Amino acid sequence: MSVDEAAVRTRTITWHDPLPGAKTGARMSGLDYLRAMAAGELPPPPMLITMGMGMAEVEEGRVVFFVEPDEYHYNPIGVVHGGLAATMADSAMGCAVHSTLPAGAGYTTLEFKINFMRPLTRDTGRVLCEARTIHVGGRVATAEARLTDAEGRLYAHATTTCMVFRPGAEKGG
Repeated sequence: MSVDEAAVRTRTITWHDPLPGAKTGARMSGLDYLRAMAAGELPPPPMLITMGMGMAEVEEGRVVFFVEPDEYHYNPIGVVHGGLAATMADSAMGCAVHSTLPAGAGYTTLEFKINFMRPLTRDTGRVLCEARTIHVGGRVATAEARLTDAEGRLYAHATTTCMVFRPGAEKGG
């Protein structure tokens, strides 16, 4: 069986070099950096563009991402791949942590857990992922996220633990 040529779709993606924005962001507080990205003053990371995601709201300890699920997010069984929700939750939770950090500080995800409640499809419409910090300490931060549609239906919820890197903090284990 060959692929039906009439069923072929095309999607073109364009992005900015991510390194200049990251260098600029390292000199800003996490909150200012994320607000500048959300306002379009700094380019978003290519991953957001690739996935079709964006930032809707940014405040200290809270970030809201959005996406409109589409066919290009589908898995082989005809629904949106769980990786979209997982990427959205991981990104939003990390950014919620980042929004609390001073200039020069960074973070990385140590682990995250996600629970899927119902499938996403292209008919779901716009999905929001609201992430909030739970705890931000000297070296460890935790956050949680909820993915909902316009009617508030829950599609997934997640938690994360992030390692925080602060300027001048001791390096190593």
